[in-house]
Amino acid sequence: MDRMPLFDLPEEKDLTQSLPLAARMRPQTFAEFVGQEHLVAEGRVLRKCIEADQLPSMVFWGPPGSGKTTLAHIIANVTRAQFSPLSAVSAGVADLRHVIGEAKKRLKSSGQRTILFVDEIHRFNKAQQDVVLPFVENGTVTFIGATTENPSFEVIAPLLSRCRVFRLNLLGDDEVRLIVERVIKDKERGLGKFQINVSEEALRHLVTMSNGDARVALNALEMVAFATVPDSGGLRSIDVSAIEEALQHRVLLYDKSGDQHYDLISALHKSLRGSDPDAALYWLGRMLEAGEDPLYIARRLVRFASEDVGVADPQALVIAIAAQQAVHFVGLPEGNLALAEAVVYLATAPKSNSLYQAYSRVQQDVQHGRNESVPLHLRNPVTDLMHRMGHGQGYKYAHDYPDHFVKQQNLPASLQGKRYYVPTDQGYEKEIADRLKKWWGESHKEV
Repeated sequence: MDRMPLFDLPEEKDLTQSLPLAARMRPQTFAEFVGQEHLVAEGRVLRKCIEADQLPSMVFWGPPGSGKTTLAHIIANVTRAQFSPLSAVSAGVADLRHVIGEAKKRLKSSGQRTILFVDEIHRFNKAQQDVVLPFVENGTVTFIGATTENPSFEVIAPLLSRCRVFRLNLLGDDEVRLIVERVIKDKERGLGKFQINVSEEALRHLVTMSNGDARVALNALEMVAFATVPDSGGLRSIDVSAIEEALQHRVLLYDKSGDQHYDLISALHKSLRGSDPDAALYWLGRMLEAGEDPLYIARRLVRFASEDVGVADPQALVIAIAAQQAVHFVGLPEGNLALAEAVVYLATAPKSNSLYQAYSRVQQDVQHGRNESVPLHLRNPVTDLMHRMGHGQGYKYAHDYPDHFVKQQNLPASLQGKRYYVPTDQGYEKEIADRLKKWWGESHKEV
């Protein structure tokens, strides 16, 4: 079987020129590849494996436009193995079985290895991934997958355990700028045959708004280049307004059910815990502007108010609930400010996780200790029989004593003196600590 191209690109020059700019400019060698130095710089393991044509099964994991498919192109260009690409968007089990069947024949007849490349591997379900597994295990194919999603969740564990995972990062602004400048100068595959002048402000705006995605930058540049009418001398001058019109708004990398969802809410929670209102507001904005459900954020703020502020500032929970109610009542965008107010309040409130720790201790005792009976004096004597059996006898009514407090046993005998809640010296909890010490002295056991 003849070697399959990575993608069925037209061979005719005029058809090639009709391809999108990002596809035409896709690097074919490491010399053209920009970014991901931690993977493909001279001497790095991945690069040496590719150049030596000794590839393990692996998964490329990274955001859109970071170079996953480009690395696959480079592998296709240098490997002596048969390179068989599939896209999980359109391929199915029949396609997988066909590639694997051809790989078996090829290995048996000529000893040639087969590299099975699956783009968007996260779109394959478990059954589809299961088809590949035994043939990766026995060496019939070398598997390479590319995904924007966390492979820990999207690739089945048996297949993932047989692969090396390589993480690709968002391109930096300098790297995107280098790619754009190359395109402007390249006369064969890029826009160099046109007289294009991109102002410094426009170039800077294009790079910033592409958000590390080279494909976004090139698509916008191509649109602007062809939409710009040349002057009498043939010069196409591109200013920042043209770039703004092409991009419309910044590309926000976000998936409400993927890594970005969990990464950003984690960043928000940790910024609140770190008492950094500026960072907390930033992560809040990142989520809201990307279209996150504001009520999800509100629920997390309520949780934070109890877990990380607690009774160091009892007003925190009130503010968080008020923000939730405000968002539910007025919706967006007006509700954004209510969430912002809650975020600033929570970030600047005194912090204590004493409630969280206290309830964790209670859970531990309830789930793993004896579930003791309620002491008799704490039980209500609802009937005569219960009264005769001692229910309520010896109970001390706190309001009958000075300061409305009296020492008595409120826990089961086996837990008497056990301390679950230990207040800190932060905010209102300092008052609570002083009050508890006045009432109970040092009679409680330490945790």
